[in-house]
Amino acid sequence: MDTRRPLRTLALALGTAGLLVSGCSDGGSSSGAASSAEAASASPSPVPAALKRYYSQDLSWRDCGVSGFQCTTMKAPLDYAEPDGGEIELAVSRKKATGPGKRIGSLLVNPGGPGGSAIDYLQAYAGIGYPAQVRARYDMVAIDPRGVARSEPVECLTGAQMDAYTQVDQTPDDKAEVTELGAAFKKFAAGCEKRSGEILPHVSTVETARDMDMLRALLRDERLNYVGASYGTFLGATYAELFPGRTGRLVLDGAMDPSLSSEEANRDQTAGFETAFRAFAEDCVQQADCPLGTTSASDAADRLKRLFARLDAKPVPTGESRELGESLATTGVIAAMYDESAWPQLRSALSAADSGDGAGLLALADSYYEREPDGKYANLMFANAAVNCVDLPPAFAGPEAVEKALPSFEKASPVFGRGFAWAALNCAHWPVPPTGTAHRIEAEGAAPIVVVGTTRDPATPYTWAESLADQLSSGTLLTYEGDGHTAYGRGSDCVDTAINAYLLEGTPPPADKKCT
Repeated sequence: MDTRRPLRTLALALGTAGLLVSGCSDGGSSSGAASSAEAASASPSPVPAALKRYYSQDLSWRDCGVSGFQCTTMKAPLDYAEPDGGEIELAVSRKKATGPGKRIGSLLVNPGGPGGSAIDYLQAYAGIGYPAQVRARYDMVAIDPRGVARSEPVECLTGAQMDAYTQVDQTPDDKAEVTELGAAFKKFAAGCEKRSGEILPHVSTVETARDMDMLRALLRDERLNYVGASYGTFLGATYAELFPGRTGRLVLDGAMDPSLSSEEANRDQTAGFETAFRAFAEDCVQQADCPLGTTSASDAADRLKRLFARLDAKPVPTGESRELGESLATTGVIAAMYDESAWPQLRSALSAADSGDGAGLLALADSYYEREPDGKYANLMFANAAVNCVDLPPAFAGPEAVEKALPSFEKASPVFGRGFAWAALNCAHWPVPPTGTAHRIEAEGAAPIVVVGTTRDPATPYTWAESLADQLSSGTLLTYEGDGHTAYGRGSDCVDTAINAYLLEGTPPPADKKCT
């Protein structure tokens, strides 16, 4: 379990463990290449001389092999501080505006993570599931961030090694278990360095935001229009901070607070999952099939803690070689907190686990980790750690710091606090130093930005949306009073209408608008 940054995988976004993964074909005809002059003229301020060759490259679009979608690649400097050094190749996909109505421009989408494939999200959801009127007037576009999926992905562990890593006890009870957990984090970091050492220093959110600006220019858009979810909100806010004059219509849904340290963010997120679990528990105890009792949310929490303790002492079978212990069970519960539509599945999985069958919770955990039935993992968790650990200093330098912080984490969540605190130790042994620091993002001079917060969001607590909207000089807060992670396209007509109007007309919702 790694919750240092909010994860919004494609599987969770679609409410299913299945991924529609579509690679870009090398075949097909070229179309839509941007000329050097057009690309250069798209930038409202001068491009540094050392980057002009990147901002003036041609994009050769090809059929992806997925109906209606085109794919291409673009080059970017591996290190923006030394643009004449090595290069990195980044994958891009789009679906052109369908009409009717005048085309507004490109709409870049990112599902979060960090580590989620934006191209998978585009091709399986955004490019076909966003409102028809939005798709009619925007070219829907996605770029897999550097180190993610098709864009020179970070690799760390084999499938078998990852299986072992996900089963390590993350609520250590003695010094031996603390040592074992630390060794697992060290092995993970060493594997990343061995397999992806060259790219590890260059997967920061700042560098990805710079890549986005280059893509904006190559798409011949004067300003960047963007919908980012979860971690994608931090990416969008970072873009606005770097390029306020090139910021168009930005929707930041399930917002992060860039002013928080890693420890503060972890503790806040711990409280967010406790809030989400309490909402689940209050619903569960009213259901006839609730495995956590029918009395109160507090009793349900106690019963879940006792189940975790039993699984810690004696894992249960799952029908395959992996058993379900406390770590995988906790991850399975966490996965279901992202979307209330998964609550019935969680009730069934908890009932089965209580009776000695761990298959249901294991399936939920596998969806969180993006593990395929053949034992292979997507690079989600590898990229997630790589970006997190380079963006900010680690939450904790060692076990002693975790022990000191445990009371505050357990206060934030009696159910999850201990595990979340120890999970935040994962960057302590990272092989490259962090390049960023926590700070407020104001983006003075940016166009109006819509920040969306869900009141019982587990992964990005509502207070984060309030804070980001307050920090941004042009931010406006749109509140969804409900459950689950993010709000756009999740069933609220009020939210969808407000965001659609902003994307299509450029008019943000009224300040502090609330939706149910």
